[in-house]
Amino acid sequence: MESNKLNIEIDRYLSNTKKSRILQEKASKYLPGGSTREAQYFDPYPIFIDYGKGHYIYDVDGNEYLDFVINATSLILGHSHPGIVERLKYQASKGTAFSGPVEDLINLSEVLCERIPSLDTVRFTNSGTEATLLAIRAARAFTKKNKIAKFEGGYHGAHESVAISVNPAVNDLTDDIDPVRGYIGQPEGILNDVVILPFNNLDVCESKLREYKDSLACVIMEPVISSFGYTPLDLDFLTGIRNITEELGILLVFDEVQSLRISSGGAQQHFGVIPDLTAMGKIIGGGLPVGAFGGREEIMSLYDQSEGKAVIPHSGTFNGNPMTLVAGLETMKHLTPDTYNSLNNLGETLRQKLRAVFSELEIPVIISGIGSLFGIHFRNEPIKDYRSTFESDKLMRRMLFTGLLNEGVLLQGQTAGALNVLTEENDIDNFVRLTREVLVRIK
Repeated sequence: MESNKLNIEIDRYLSNTKKSRILQEKASKYLPGGSTREAQYFDPYPIFIDYGKGHYIYDVDGNEYLDFVINATSLILGHSHPGIVERLKYQASKGTAFSGPVEDLINLSEVLCERIPSLDTVRFTNSGTEATLLAIRAARAFTKKNKIAKFEGGYHGAHESVAISVNPAVNDLTDDIDPVRGYIGQPEGILNDVVILPFNNLDVCESKLREYKDSLACVIMEPVISSFGYTPLDLDFLTGIRNITEELGILLVFDEVQSLRISSGGAQQHFGVIPDLTAMGKIIGGGLPVGAFGGREEIMSLYDQSEGKAVIPHSGTFNGNPMTLVAGLETMKHLTPDTYNSLNNLGETLRQKLRAVFSELEIPVIISGIGSLFGIHFRNEPIKDYRSTFESDKLMRRMLFTGLLNEGVLLQGQTAGALNVLTEENDIDNFVRLTREVLVRIK
């Protein structure tokens, strides 16, 4: 019966998105699976976007969607923000890329270092993947140790050191939490350099960190787990990891590529837990490709080339490009303490109203999230670690996702999302109302 309900939703989607279907078929001739970015794809095919304005996107079939994906949380000012558009137009008239630095490189660096507690200095990249890669590289060089520790189910980009135990199948999991390859053919040696930890289990983490302390350069972690519907880690756990790593001489790297949006200083400021290094991305680029990493000056000085060859070379044709810098600066200008408070309060309102709807309909659910981030999980108990995610009802999740698409609401495929500064309580009420309508027909 439930699969029939899903088929009804899919049939409606197919009827509403005929042009997207044609474009997907054409794209499949030139791109593997018709895509160049896994997160953009969902079955039976993604909508192809025509344009975005404010809180909404419009597909090639003319459908309007209230957008809670906002390009993987990066568009915190919404689509086509007038200030960003004007800044980009002006910068484009001056030049889109140069072989030398521009003054705005200093200006955005200053803003980030003033706002984010762990940053003494910072370097720019073009993606969050590069940011975590180079933060880990700094940790290895600084400590002169080769292993890293990451968490089971944690995603930190596409480079080899972190492409381990990201989404392992149930049959590949062991009681000892052994590392699991991210893809067939991944070199065996990578597994030897990665220690896998469980979220929110401080005893097991401490045991493993003490066991490998002499070879561990760093622990990398998200303080708010994006792949678990933006589930914040327990404060006692975060504090415990910080204390243990400090004691053992292991650097702590926070991946704040997404969680940076929960306060002006990110999750580290919110929780009061300060890492040695931080990787950033998403909102700091104003909708353009961006990444950055920074931290303690003594660590970041390994990238200093001003007195000869740097200990760690770091280049990149588009690092700190002027288009990204002006868009990032315009975004930061609008992200005042009052703006964060407003966004976060609205996020809490959304989570409470969603809980009320599910409770009314007697549908088991956990609404996760923090600040302006949220996730919907069809389950009875809160998610504590990767293995507990298997208990969620994936069919209900897909029916809700597809049903909301048909009602003009776009969520991430994991039924998670983010607000932006243009989100109003009326948007929240519409989303909650449409969620209730979809739930009634798929229940």
